[in-house]
Formats: sequence, C-alpha cells, structure tokens
Amino acid sequence: MTTLTATTKAKSIRKDKVIYWIFTSLFVLLDAVPAAVWFNSPMAKEGIRSMGFPAYFGVELGIGKIIGGILLILPMIPARFKEWAYVGFGISLISAMIANIVVVGPAMGIMPLVGLAILTVSYIYFHKTRETGF
Repeated sequence: MTTLTATTKAKSIRKDKVIYWIFTSLFVLLDAVPAAVWFNSPMAKEGIRSMGFPAYFGVELGIGKIIGGILLILPMIPARFKEWAYVGFGISLISAMIANIVVVGPAMGIMPLVGLAILTVSYIYFHKTRETGF
C-alpha cells in the first residue's frame, strides 16, 4: 500500500511541476518576451501615449517586465524574489485591465484578465511545487 501511495505522490508532484512550468513559460512568452522585444517600438509608444501615460512609463514598464520574466523563469532565483515578480505582474495586469476598460472600452479589458488567469495558475503551482520540494 505504501508503494502505491509513494508512486501516486510522485506522479502528483511531477504533474504539479509540469503544470507550473507550462503556465510560467506561457506567461513569460506572452508578457515578458514581447515587452523585451517591442517596449520601445513606435506602436508601443503610441499605445502608452493613447492611454494618457507619459513616454517614460513604457520604458519603465518594459524593463520591469523583462526583469520579472527573468525572475520567474530561472529556477535558481530565491522564492522571495519570485513572489515580488508575481506581485509586480499582478499589479501591471490589473492596471492594464482598468486602463483598457476606461480608455478603450470593456471588451479590451478581457486580455489582461487572460494574462492574470495564466499568472494565477503559475502562482498556485509555484507554491504547490515549493511544498513538495522544487
């Protein structure tokens, strides 16, 4: 009976790690990588301007997303730094949702919520993998 339980537990741990890495990688690929590539592009600058933010905010946001993506994706980064990266991305996504709803319309607030859902799954499984030994 204990062998079956140990095997089941090992499969559960492996499943948690796979889910964590899929959602974390997906989030970084959808949020941090585009920020690294496009944050200083004319389209990004226009988007920041049209929302009413100052030009430097786009650069600041892009750099923050690059750093946050690195913190989330590298396994050797201490958990405390990862926690702050999750907080930063969460604030960024909630702010993006509010800004899109107010400036563009309710339909545009959906995309940041999709990102927030992916981030939330990553965060939940980050803690599940930490409980079992990352």
